[in-house]
Amino acid sequence: MKPIYLDHAAATPLDPEVLKAMQPFLTKQYANPNSLHDLGTLARKAIEKARVDIAKILHCSPHEIIFTSGGTESINLALKGIALHKKKGHIITSQIEHPAVLESCHYLEKNGFSVTYLPVDKYGKVSPTAVQKAIRRDTILISIMYANNEIGTIQPLHEIGKIALKHRIPFHTDACQAGSLDINVNDLNVALLTLNGNKIYGPKGIGILYKKSTTQLEPLLHGGNQEYGLRSGTENVPAIVGFAKALNLIQHSKEQENKRLTEVRDRFIKTIFTTISESYLNGHSTERLPNNIHLSFAGVEGEELLYHLNQHHIFVSTGSACNSHKIKTSHVLKAIKIPNALAKGSIRLTMGKETTEHNLQIVAKTITKIVSQLRLMD
Repeated sequence: MKPIYLDHAAATPLDPEVLKAMQPFLTKQYANPNSLHDLGTLARKAIEKARVDIAKILHCSPHEIIFTSGGTESINLALKGIALHKKKGHIITSQIEHPAVLESCHYLEKNGFSVTYLPVDKYGKVSPTAVQKAIRRDTILISIMYANNEIGTIQPLHEIGKIALKHRIPFHTDACQAGSLDINVNDLNVALLTLNGNKIYGPKGIGILYKKSTTQLEPLLHGGNQEYGLRSGTENVPAIVGFAKALNLIQHSKEQENKRLTEVRDRFIKTIFTTISESYLNGHSTERLPNNIHLSFAGVEGEELLYHLNQHHIFVSTGSACNSHKIKTSHVLKAIKIPNALAKGSIRLTMGKETTEHNLQIVAKTITKIVSQLRLMD
């Protein structure tokens, strides 16, 4: 059987148009963009064009776009950069953030900062009221993800951002899973926003940090003073060009593609509920990423289900790829209070541009068969 890939939240295939845009900078136009000769100038122009193109999509100024090596570095620069500048203070985040946020916060706690980890409701949503109540005189940063990488729930960023603006507190969002949503930074009321390439059909190893011009950060990397002094190191020109092209493509097609994915997603979930007893959807039923399906099955181990699906060339996940080799209950499922037995019986399916209705019909039949067999063996 032809493989069916349903792990797009972990990594997406490189779009052929993105590869085409990158190729000249992998072969002929390979010069260092910081060199003063003509080849270096061509590379520099490519970077600055990419910066302008990305800024147009985010509705910001080009100088507010900082290129990084990916989402993790962007998040670290946002959180630690604020903290290093302020030298002390209080940070607000949520219990269901990506490990890049949580581990950065843990690091900062060890270095004298205090952190409030806000709980979420049963759907994984952060309450703007809870954010308001958590603010203290010494709060220096709020960081809430746009959409959860495991259960797909979309957060009320606009409302949280309004609260942050009122209190003049920088608001950061990890938008790595939200590249196909509205990423107008003015509508979202954010001062800092993280995106990466390999979730939007772009190359791996590239990300950005949008930094509002009035927000001050200390750099984490020192050297050649690239990226306005905030991220030293020779720029990855082909990846930067590829990122800009990928973001443009996914934003251009988002309305039509999100509508398609939402429809096939909901039909698939309905089929699963009809054919498999004691099956449950995790996350919000409607306020979720169009491509995200996170399910729990009673009486089944998620790792076993993943293994058997893999044998059928159906590739899914049990949660965040960053933690997939750690066999433990997801911190996200703990936060939304999923019973441990059900949490262990969870899988995440994340669709992409090549996912079809026919693909999902095959997957539904295969999951139904495997779950039935595993329950009989129990």
